[in-house]
Amino acid sequence: MVLAAGLGKRMRPITERIPKPLVPVVGKTLLDWGLDALTEAGVQHAVVNVHHLADQIEAHLAGRANPHITISDERAGLLDSAGGIVKALPSLGTEPFFILNADTFWLDKGPSSLVRMADTWNAGEMDILLMLASTDSATGHSGSTDFLVESGGRLRRAGGDPAGLIYAGAGIVSPAIFRNAPATSHSLNAYFDRAIAAGRLYGLVMHGQWITVGTPDAIAPAEAVVAGHASQRQ
Repeated sequence: MVLAAGLGKRMRPITERIPKPLVPVVGKTLLDWGLDALTEAGVQHAVVNVHHLADQIEAHLAGRANPHITISDERAGLLDSAGGIVKALPSLGTEPFFILNADTFWLDKGPSSLVRMADTWNAGEMDILLMLASTDSATGHSGSTDFLVESGGRLRRAGGDPAGLIYAGAGIVSPAIFRNAPATSHSLNAYFDRAIAAGRLYGLVMHGQWITVGTPDAIAPAEAVVAGHASQRQ
């Protein structure tokens, strides 16, 4: 599930003419950075929700062969992160699935972070597994930390603790956590907190560079990091 329906208010004035997921970084849209990562991890089907300038996203995705894309249409009203997933559940199936934010991406150092997450997933212990990034491996992040990792990989809220880690905008969730949930606007944060209370929220730290592009002035630093990463690989 790729969450691509947001308004991108902090990215204005760019998002007055193009939706945030289609903002390019080194010639590749933010949305394609995420979809390419899913394809490289072996994902064959992705659901992408749309709202703001939805026609542009649909037209762009029509040119992709992999993964196969299903559009979840939220033109009638934004449903936030959790509501959007609930609406899309009929297309997502009954097995655990990846969730990705469409405005972040990462450059792996070593094996694919998504593959590592899939290998780490344990349905007997986990309701949600989040990808995490350290502050020193993040570009474009201006907020505080999100989670602290406890023994065995369980997470609790960091409350801004400098020793904490950043939620890197990717995860694996069990669809069972959305049982009887309404397809109305509500946030994934409530599900994170429920999983913490049940001892079933886990995290895995990605290896490499994590990049978030939330404002126009974040594009240039993102492109510099991508260029540096490419030169190191040559």
